[in-house]
Amino acid sequence: MSTSTAEENKPFGLLRAGFPFLKTIGMRRITNYPYDVAIENDDRIYILLRSTNVALIRVWFFEDAERLPDTFEDIGAYGKEDGQFISPVCVVLDPEGNIVVSDESLNRISFFSRDGEFLKTWGISGSSPGELDGPSGIAFNNMGNLLVSDAKNHRIQEFDSEGKVLNYWGNHGDGPGELNKPWGIDVDDSGDVFVSDWGNDRISKFGQDGEFIFSFGSSGDGKGMLDGPSGIAVDKYGDVFVADTGNDRVQLFNKEGRYVQEFIGDATLAKCARDYMLTNAGSNRLRDMADLEVQKRLRNPRSVAIDEKGRLYIPDYRSFRVQIYQNEVIPLDETQLAKPRRSRSLLQE
Repeated sequence: MSTSTAEENKPFGLLRAGFPFLKTIGMRRITNYPYDVAIENDDRIYILLRSTNVALIRVWFFEDAERLPDTFEDIGAYGKEDGQFISPVCVVLDPEGNIVVSDESLNRISFFSRDGEFLKTWGISGSSPGELDGPSGIAFNNMGNLLVSDAKNHRIQEFDSEGKVLNYWGNHGDGPGELNKPWGIDVDDSGDVFVSDWGNDRISKFGQDGEFIFSFGSSGDGKGMLDGPSGIAVDKYGDVFVADTGNDRVQLFNKEGRYVQEFIGDATLAKCARDYMLTNAGSNRLRDMADLEVQKRLRNPRSVAIDEKGRLYIPDYRSFRVQIYQNEVIPLDETQLAKPRRSRSLLQE
């Protein structure tokens, strides 16, 4: 989609009707340490799991998320061979529907078919253009090229599908447009690039060629403040969702970087977890003794994703599950939204 077309299709404003909790996917032993998630249009969910000596993608379907399948469809495994991972960080889908995974230990990008067949891998360790050191977030831009957060080289690199470097930008620092271990990355419909600048506790926005536009966020735990921002996702309205890992939450900002709301967790037991609990008296006793307010909260979310239906997926890393919310938003035209006011209160002029 061209920049002009994308801008024309954006609504004049949004009526934010609500963002209720929808459901929980997974449980301990089944979705241990979910690091990232990608969603296909047919509601297939790819959950990237990463822990000690474990690295794989577990496939689930949204409508089947309440039950445990007889066998799991897994992609990849722990190791250094082709089709294996050591420290996978991000999973995305390419324009053809293939699965693409970054690995910050092996300094490479791996490709699989949607059915899990290994296709190819590329990446060379180093600091020269086209080389990688700790690749983390990945996202495809509007031209079908892969953008990589090259974290330890403090830059963003753009590659074609075969791993040829086309462009790169960023250098180490905390000034405008500089980066300090960038982590998450996503691209909006206009082609602009949003980067979670992990070491600087901020989000930076760049044009599609790498020109710096603006940044927002600062260190802390207040509203709009960040502590180690990791994954990031931009929806079709331009809203920006940030996994604020150190603060155990996800924050939502509008397209100008203004804070809108936070998600701190509302998890219920998934049906598979309920079924397990009904056969385990010891686990039931522990839950009976627990503070359930604490049990439903997010713990170190490492990433965030949103699908075309407005469903927000938060991999709840240290609680071994994925929490899902449903965006209830209504686009507004210019006749439905008054001009900006100095005060946010409708009661003040």
